[in-house]
Amino acid sequence: MVRASLKLLFREDPAVEWATSRGLVPYETAVALMEERVAAIRAGSAGEFVWLLEHPPLYTGGTSADPADLKTPDRFPVHRSSRGGQFTYHGPGQRVAYVMLDLERRGRDVRAFVGGLEAWLIGALAEFGLKGETREDRVGVWIDRTRPGEPRREDKIAAIGVRIRRWVSFHGVALNVEPDLAHFSGIVPCGIDTPGLGVTSLADLGLPVTIADADAALRESFERVFGPTVATAAP
Repeated sequence: MVRASLKLLFREDPAVEWATSRGLVPYETAVALMEERVAAIRAGSAGEFVWLLEHPPLYTGGTSADPADLKTPDRFPVHRSSRGGQFTYHGPGQRVAYVMLDLERRGRDVRAFVGGLEAWLIGALAEFGLKGETREDRVGVWIDRTRPGEPRREDKIAAIGVRIRRWVSFHGVALNVEPDLAHFSGIVPCGIDTPGLGVTSLADLGLPVTIADADAALRESFERVFGPTVATAAP
């Protein structure tokens, strides 16, 4: 049903503005700019917007974050977030994409929207020969690394955490390109503390993929799911 509903998300015109920031963007700065843009989209004074960036090392806790899942609260700055979900890590080498779309014009279907985000990430991973997968009981996109005759192993390569306000989305997705995976040890990522489940990245999987490579794959896949984009200056 979600897959069939994805066509509702696609819009030809106007193109979604697509911006990429260089350097590390402070989390508070990004949130403030997102808030401004979401209000402008709802007011009709700005168009839809996708913003790609990297953050300095930090942890964020979504609306359902369990304090017990923050193992080392003094390791990096910790930010409470209005997005859904639990604790996650952001840092250099991880491509964060904040997605501000007008869902009122895209079918008012939150389930289809989340399915679209998953399809977007899975399509981007396919550009590098990877099979990204979703799970009914877990958020995000996973890579099955189970070997024959060995216990199950699945690693999360991309996180999804969004909020929708008056049918405009914000926050978004995070794809692990080449972050320091040891930084995830300070939290229980997304509340999942199960043997055989972990986190991975394109670099960890042995792929020589740069942030620029990931950006190109993300943009191409986004356009297949949500429609055309147009490059614009970062905030």
